[in-house]
Amino acid sequence: MTLRSIFLPLVPALLCAAPALASEDAALAEVVADAGAEEQAEVAVSVQSAPQQSQPGGAPPTFAFTKPVFDDTWATIGLGVGMVPSYAGSDDYIAFPLPLIVGRVAGMGISPNGPGFLIDLNPGKPGLAPQKGARIAFGPAFRFRNDRNVQIKDEVVARAGKLDAALEVGGHVSVAWRGIFKPVDQLGVGVQARRDVLGAHGGLVIEPQVTYRAPIGKAIVLQAQMSAEFVDDSFAEYYFTINPAQALATGLPQFRADGGLNRIGTTAILSYDLDRNPLNGGWSVTGVGGISRLLGDSADTPFTAQRGDANQFILGLGLAYTF
Repeated sequence: MTLRSIFLPLVPALLCAAPALASEDAALAEVVADAGAEEQAEVAVSVQSAPQQSQPGGAPPTFAFTKPVFDDTWATIGLGVGMVPSYAGSDDYIAFPLPLIVGRVAGMGISPNGPGFLIDLNPGKPGLAPQKGARIAFGPAFRFRNDRNVQIKDEVVARAGKLDAALEVGGHVSVAWRGIFKPVDQLGVGVQARRDVLGAHGGLVIEPQVTYRAPIGKAIVLQAQMSAEFVDDSFAEYYFTINPAQALATGLPQFRADGGLNRIGTTAILSYDLDRNPLNGGWSVTGVGGISRLLGDSADTPFTAQRGDANQFILGLGLAYTF
């Protein structure tokens, strides 16, 4: 549930005011959006369209069917509030709001990607249409990253200076299978590759992800994700190196960071439809919790090792409306 036609122009400004732990924001962005609306709809239609018992006197069975909101064009718009680290590696946490949107328009799917979005050029059939076998999703990927750009709560780290915001642009590809353990669950395996185009870190980021999504009854959807983040030397140097001038300003030792495996993490998301009928859209509440671990030089830099914590947590809650 993120960035669509109405909110898309607002995203850059909002992200500049949001914390920059992009790897954690990715999960937070899903607080309001991509929590399995299509899967919920399939569960609802399978229940609501099922024939009822014959009526007294031999009357024919009745059907209760509602026209689904999840057709060729639909959207979920919402607002989430989350607690995330003030920068990648911080042990200080801050709250921030983030308006988001997800949906399907003009034959394309749009979904959240942290402070950014993915466009799916092969979204498949609408949510209630049968889909058998694996589906390949692909398209452009965008991610805003404003790590150590705003809200640096640690005064020592703040003396190292603010960093520029980055815009990472690239592509994504994934394969999804339905019916793994139950008829309407879904397992997806994919990867993103993005490069900064604003000249901030100027580096390359590669993110493999494994996602499992399943309805729990008619009103709740669970989504669990495992992910990793690989970065190049330009990225690592920009965010985790401490040069002589920064060492003098902060009192921290000098440190030279190299690229590699930067982070691993897992996130769980629960979405609850308030009228217990996801088929008709309307209001839903979603909660998210997650933990990730910084690795390599992102964990060893004094910004993390002396002033923060390699273990990073997120917690969030959101309210959304689907139409």
